[in-house]
Formats: sequence, C-alpha cells, structure tokens
Amino acid sequence: MQGLRNVAVMASLRECRLFSSLPAEDLEAVVEGCALRSLARGETLFHEGDKVEGFFVVRSGAVSVYRVTPDGREQIICVFRPPESFGEASLATFDSYPANCVALEPTQVILVRRAPFRELIQRRPEMSLHMLAAMSQHLKHLVQTIQDLKGRQVDIRLAEWMLRQSPAAAAGCPAVINLAVPKRVLAGDLGTTSETLSRVFARLTKKGLIKVSGPRLLVRDVAALRALARGEN
Repeated sequence: MQGLRNVAVMASLRECRLFSSLPAEDLEAVVEGCALRSLARGETLFHEGDKVEGFFVVRSGAVSVYRVTPDGREQIICVFRPPESFGEASLATFDSYPANCVALEPTQVILVRRAPFRELIQRRPEMSLHMLAAMSQHLKHLVQTIQDLKGRQVDIRLAEWMLRQSPAAAAGCPAVINLAVPKRVLAGDLGTTSETLSRVFARLTKKGLIKVSGPRLLVRDVAALRALARGEN
C-alpha cells in the first residue's frame, strides 16, 4: 500500500515545475519526506502565523492563499491548482506561514516536509542546483503571469476565462457557465478585486454579451465575447 502511495506521489511531483527535471533517484528521496493531506471544501490547510511544516504541491482540487485586511476583508493572493506548488519560501525564510490557505473544493495536497527536505539537500548538494534551476524557471513563469495580468484589461481576462471554462463558447456556440467558486475567489484568480469584477460583469451584461444569474453565467453573444478575448472590443 505504501509503495502504491509513493508511486502516486512521485507521479504528481513529476508534473510539478519544481521537480520536473529532478533525477529519479533524487525524486524518490523527496517522496520519502512527503505526506498527503486531504481537505474538504472550505477546510483550512494553515492559518497565518501557524508554524511552518513545509511547502505544498496541489494534487487535485484547488486552494486559495489569502490574508485578512485590517478592516476584516479577505484579500486573495493567489489560487493554486494541480500541479502547482506554493509556500516554497518557507524552506529558508519563514518559521510561520505569512498567510492563510483554504480549500475551494475537495482537494488533496502533497506536503513536502521542510526538515527532511533540507536534510536531503545537505546530503546531496548537487540536488540544490536542480532545485535552483527549477525555482528560477518557476519565478520567471510567475513574473510573466503578473506582467500578463497587468498588461490586459480585466474585461479581456474575464472573457478569456469564460472561454476556457466552456469549450462550447470557445467553439462559437451558446453556453452556460456555472461558477464553481465564489466571485471573490474568481476575482483573485483574475488578479483584480471583487468590486472591479462586479463592475465588469455589469458592463458585459449591459452590452448584451452575458447574463448573470447567481452562480450561472449565460453567454448571450459568443462572437462578441471571443472578439473581446482577442482584444478587439
């Protein structure tokens, strides 16, 4: 049973950018220091200030990392999905988590425990070079993502998101999209605020592109939505 578990964890880690180029022998050693965590929707993985156990790789589902502002509002930092990793900075810089993390749906994550992982790197210095290269690529990818978010209007990002959620709409057919997460989470995923997202929904509704009914989005003008996603509107 443990062998099957290790094979499954190894396969998931291999898909993660951080471990994708690691030699098999090193990856097997990493797996020995890992643990699986299963979370129900709405269950907290860690709170801000909790003692660091290690960093995580999302195996299934999705998690939201957020902080609470002084006035009590949740400020979403990022939403992570398979096979993304998060919390890597805890390896060297933090003794406690600087934010909160909650599951947005039934989720399974892989905990890469900090102490065994650091000991492993000390025993195998060459492994740190692979990890540094991977983390460099990971950082480059995150910076590019941030630049993309800043460089495109929220209207365009939302249109792109809707087309990704619905193959029918992407193919030019009418479609209904069910929001699987609260709108505040979607706003965080799109790199904006709930207030701005609400204004964008209202604007697209007024233009006749969509109709919002609770958690359901009806795409009314597919051609216009696809043109918006291309930046033509």
